[in-house]
Amino acid sequence: MTQTVAIVAAVVFGYGMVSAWLTRRSVSGPLVFAVIGVVFGPWGLDLVDGRFDEGGLEILAEATLVLILFADATRIDLRVLRAQTTLPLRLLGIGLPLTVIGGTALALALLGELSFWEAALVAAILAPTDAALGQAVVSNPRVPVRIRQALNVESGLNDGLMLPAITILVAIAAAEEGLDSSTNWARFVAEQVGYGVVIGLIVGCLGGVALDYCVGRGWVEGALRQLATLAVAVGAFAAASAAGGNGFVAAFVAGLAFGLLAGDACESAADFTEDEGQLLALLTFLFYGALLLGPRLENLTVGIAVYALASLTIIRMVPVAVAMVGVRLEPPTIGYLGWFGPRGLASILFGLFVVEEVELAGSETILDVVAWTVFASIVLHGLTAVPFADRYGSWFEAMMEPADGLGPAEAGEMMPEAEVVEQMRPRLPM
Repeated sequence: MTQTVAIVAAVVFGYGMVSAWLTRRSVSGPLVFAVIGVVFGPWGLDLVDGRFDEGGLEILAEATLVLILFADATRIDLRVLRAQTTLPLRLLGIGLPLTVIGGTALALALLGELSFWEAALVAAILAPTDAALGQAVVSNPRVPVRIRQALNVESGLNDGLMLPAITILVAIAAAEEGLDSSTNWARFVAEQVGYGVVIGLIVGCLGGVALDYCVGRGWVEGALRQLATLAVAVGAFAAASAAGGNGFVAAFVAGLAFGLLAGDACESAADFTEDEGQLLALLTFLFYGALLLGPRLENLTVGIAVYALASLTIIRMVPVAVAMVGVRLEPPTIGYLGWFGPRGLASILFGLFVVEEVELAGSETILDVVAWTVFASIVLHGLTAVPFADRYGSWFEAMMEPADGLGPAEAGEMMPEAEVVEQMRPRLPM
């Protein structure tokens, strides 16, 4: 274990020294850490060992997901979102369900060993997007703010929205395979989702109101403001888990409530939580490479390869195109929204927790598909984020140039992409 810690520390330090240089060349942190994990893991030099379900690594995975869910939720300003719901609502309300439906159908066709509910689980696990894998997509100032904002909000909300669905699918799949009774799974779902939402709401509201009140009176020191925010995330998770609810649902709901009620103190207070989440996320990608991807390099089949590529293309892009019908967005914009749906950290952790929750007949296939799809996304979305964002930005700038008889403002008014919206804080790049 000491050897593993030393290697991890050296990798983090080394990456930190050249991170800006790599970012300028479209080489993302998740790609670097995943590849290093494969090289140093059992498949390669066998210097990083362990299992995700062992004590320390399981805690790492749980802590990472809690902080990512909480930080994502705090970045969503519900008051700002009310004024710009069209694109996010269509992506989440139409595109996300269609992605799950399409992913389920294709999994049944390509991965015949999976049952219907296991196929639905694969689709649900791979439905959430991770904007941090292609940070230029949501941070490049040449890209219209409305489009950046839509992808940012979608990424911030879809992992939390999929949690109840995944919980329900796990329970149904277990019942169908005789691992639990129908009465038990129904009660399990009600407790997991219900307790998670209620406890998350209570903890988030109390934490947000208390922080806003105490900061406003100068009672809170800067560092303790950030630690208190971290305590809200951990407290919501622990309280819900102790009550028999889903701690991850609670962390996400707590983040939404905290972000709404903490006022101006929220952004600075959440910085530490997000920074910690970034570090844990990179470590998770390293162990993903070592313990999940590496051992499954030999498990790649034609069906898994086709599904992974389809998950990043038609399963994502067709639903997005359907969701945008009637919004009058230009085809390049729809293509941009559809292509940049990276699969990352949430999919890794959801897949691991599903397998740990219950031993389904198709557990290994589920992990194979998740491991390969995420790796394909890390490579393809990471390498295309900067050049595609620049190219799309150039196209938009050309479209905004004055046309015959029109000034720049009038030309902009003709494009829904050019609608001015208030931008929320994107997730930090990895």
